[in-house]
Amino acid sequence: MQRKSSRVVVLVLTGHALAAAWTWRDIRQQPAQQVRGSKTFWRISSAVNTLGSVGYWLIGRRYGKSQPQ
Repeated sequence: MQRKSSRVVVLVLTGHALAAAWTWRDIRQQPAQQVRGSKTFWRISSAVNTLGSVGYWLIGRRYGKSQPQ
């Protein structure tokens, strides 16, 4: 049973690392106007918890073309 638990932990940690890397890459490529809030906040949030990455994609990232103000 311990072997199965270890596999689950490895899968979860791998998923978190991939989600964070994908999020960080997008944050780096987006201009500040395309991100709601600070980029630093979203980087920390996504590094600490997988829900931080989900939050960035649902709330923190602006989609579509932004108009300069």
